[in-house]
Amino acid sequence: MWIPRAVEPRLAGSAKTRPVVVLTGARQTGKTSTFLRLFPKHAFVSLDLPAEAEQAEKEPGTFLQRHPPPVLIDEVQYAPGLFRHLKVAVDAHRTRNGQFLLTGSQKFTLMKNVSESLAGRADIVELETLSFAEIQAALPKADVETVVVRGGFPELYANPDIDAVAFYNSYLATYLERDVRSLTNVGSLRDFERFLRACALRSANLLNKADLARDVGIAPSTANHWLSMLEASGQIVLLEPWFSNRTKSIVKSPKLYLSDTGLLCALLNIRSEEALRQSPAVGAVWETFVFAQLRDRERRGGRTGSLFFWRDRTREVDFVVDTGGRLELFEAKWTELPDVGDTVNLDFVRNVVGKSRVAAGAVVCRTPNGFPLANGFRALPVTELR
Repeated sequence: MWIPRAVEPRLAGSAKTRPVVVLTGARQTGKTSTFLRLFPKHAFVSLDLPAEAEQAEKEPGTFLQRHPPPVLIDEVQYAPGLFRHLKVAVDAHRTRNGQFLLTGSQKFTLMKNVSESLAGRADIVELETLSFAEIQAALPKADVETVVVRGGFPELYANPDIDAVAFYNSYLATYLERDVRSLTNVGSLRDFERFLRACALRSANLLNKADLARDVGIAPSTANHWLSMLEASGQIVLLEPWFSNRTKSIVKSPKLYLSDTGLLCALLNIRSEEALRQSPAVGAVWETFVFAQLRDRERRGGRTGSLFFWRDRTREVDFVVDTGGRLELFEAKWTELPDVGDTVNLDFVRNVVGKSRVAAGAVVCRTPNGFPLANGFRALPVTELR
C-alpha cells in the first residue's frame, strides 16, 4: 500500500526547475521509494553498496560515465568526493533540469557538501516520517492513539502485519551499526544507545547537556557531539525559544524532541495504547506527537523557522508559531476534554506579548471535535492542524 506524501508536488516541481533535487531525512522515511514512484524513468544506483560507493568516491568521473543522468543516486553522503564532479556534470548541461536526484540520511554531512559544490543548483527537501494527516488521508479509520504508539515509518503502514516492536529493535540495531559508526568514531555503541534512551526520557523537556552527560557517564563535550549526530541523522529535533524585547527573563535553552513517537515509545518500552495511557510519560509523548504535526503543517505551508516555544522562570506555552510577527499559541494536552484551567498559560503569554499580536490560541488534545474554550481559545483535535 502506498501512502501519498504531502511533499510529492514540491519534488515534482523542483525537478522541472532545478538540475539537482536532494531529498534528506532519517532512514526508512521513504526517500528512495518516493523518488522511484515520482520518477520511474530515472536510472537508479545505491551507494549503500560498498563497491559503488568506493568508485563514486575514488573514481567519480568513471562512476558518472557508468550512471549518466537522468539518475537517482541513493545515500550519496557515502561519497563526498562525488559532489565536485556532479557540479561539473550539471554545469555542462545547465539548462537540463531534474538531471540528478540525490538522497541521504545524514543531513549535516549532506548539506555541507551540497552548499560547497552545488550551491544555486540544488533544491533541498527534508522528508520526515508520515504525519497523522497523511496516514488518515489513506486510512480514514486510523486511531490517533494507535498512530502515536506505532509511529510514522511508512513500512509499518505499507504492511500492517509487521510487528512494530521487532521493527524498532531492528531499526535501532541498524542505526547504531551503520549511521553511528559512519558518522564518527564512537568508542562504545552501548554508551551511545544509553545516551539515545536518555534523550528519549527527556523528550519535550528543556535540554540540559550537563545533566544528560552526567546521567550517562560521559563528558559534556561527548554529549554535545552525540547530540549533533542525532540531529544529523534525523533522530532528534531541537526547538528554540521565542524571544521578544519585553520578556528578558525568558529561558534561552532549546527543548529536545524525538522525531517520531513510534521510536520514542519503543525506547520508553511503551508497546501498546493501554501502556501509553498508563505511562507517566504520556504527556511528553503527546507533546512530541503534536510537535511533529506542527512541523509538518509549517513545512507544507512553505514556512521555515516559524515554530518556537515560550518559557520564562515560571510559565511555559508549548508552541508558538510566528508568521510575520503574528503569533499562534498552542498547548499540548493529553486530555479529551480540556477546560479553562488548560488555557491559563496561553492567556498569560497573550497578555505579555500583547493581545493584538496573537491571531489564535488553542489546546491541542484528543477531542474528536473542536470546541470553544474561555477567553477566545479553542480545544483542537490534531486533525485540524492542517
